[in-house]
Amino acid sequence: MPLLPHEDVGSSWRAVRPRPAGRHLDSAACSRQSSRTLDAVAHHARHEAELGGYVAEAAADDLLQQGRSVLGGLVGMAAADVAFVESAQAALAALLTGWRLPAGSRVLCLPGEYAPNVAQLRAFGLQPEPMPADGLGRVDLDALERLLDDDPPAFVHLTHVGSHRGVLQPAAEVAFLCRESGVPLVIDAAQSLGHADVDVGADAVYFPSRKWLAGPRGVGVLCVRPRLAAQLTPVLPEPEGVPPLRAFESGEAHVAGRVGLVVAVGEHLAAGPHLVRARLAAVGRATRQLTDGVAGWSVVEPVDEPTAITTLRPPEGADVVATRTRLLSEHGIVTTAIGPERAPGEMTGPVLRISPHLDATIEDLEALAAAL
Repeated sequence: MPLLPHEDVGSSWRAVRPRPAGRHLDSAACSRQSSRTLDAVAHHARHEAELGGYVAEAAADDLLQQGRSVLGGLVGMAAADVAFVESAQAALAALLTGWRLPAGSRVLCLPGEYAPNVAQLRAFGLQPEPMPADGLGRVDLDALERLLDDDPPAFVHLTHVGSHRGVLQPAAEVAFLCRESGVPLVIDAAQSLGHADVDVGADAVYFPSRKWLAGPRGVGVLCVRPRLAAQLTPVLPEPEGVPPLRAFESGEAHVAGRVGLVVAVGEHLAAGPHLVRARLAAVGRATRQLTDGVAGWSVVEPVDEPTAITTLRPPEGADVVATRTRLLSEHGIVTTAIGPERAPGEMTGPVLRISPHLDATIEDLEALAAAL
């Protein structure tokens, strides 16, 4: 039977959250917030009712600035490089709106790029092109180096961990190659921040609050280094003395959610990001060991892939959506059914995604295997 390390981290994470109604194995969709995060969101919402929305926001300014500093630090940037937005998709849209690249500019993406990202790039008149990758969808670094040298794109867009496949991309190595070639690197860290090390030297990083950081929904973050931020043109610039990237934050904001994210990221730091990564990697390994081959389901990722996302290919004739529904209705197990439309450049059929967080136990994973 596989063992999970750092049980104290898992127990602490479990203890500060409301008891789940079933077995929550779906953090790649939306993690469970802590009671402290939920209370912080409610407290700010009450302040808005008592003081007025903008007065309450001003009162929370110091906390939000601390949050920008901590979030920026997780990706190797400063508070001035951070803008709060509403989602990962809103962050990418804000970046592309400000960048104003010429129509037809080429952007290298993974073959298995998240379909909404590809749609956004095309909506801004850009031309997504697949970067070289192996059979697992992992970047082929040697081939990428040759491509960057011979025919450099406007920028490289790298989804650090896919939502359809728990494969960790070699982001630090890609960042090095991009720097050597003078090509900007933009990282979609939706599935990696709070899950993997994202301090790799990218020019821009964006992510939502609700996944592995376990913050509220409706909040996202865009981080941009000064060398790239200098190329961005906001619709309305900020007044002098205010960091330019702040112009990309919307005034009509879910400030209570931003406050909740700051609390959640503080809890992540308190747990120890290196311990969190180690336990999540072990959770993923245990999930793969316990589910591969069960009732004909097969694991996509290598067993030792250092992520907590496991994707299962169905046996012939199995309906993934129906299985997801049955797991929830009959066993109280929350998972995600993913269709090939999510990453049409790579997926050939639907998969069932399992993504437990720190509170997962071997008993939870055994229950999943038995239910399958």
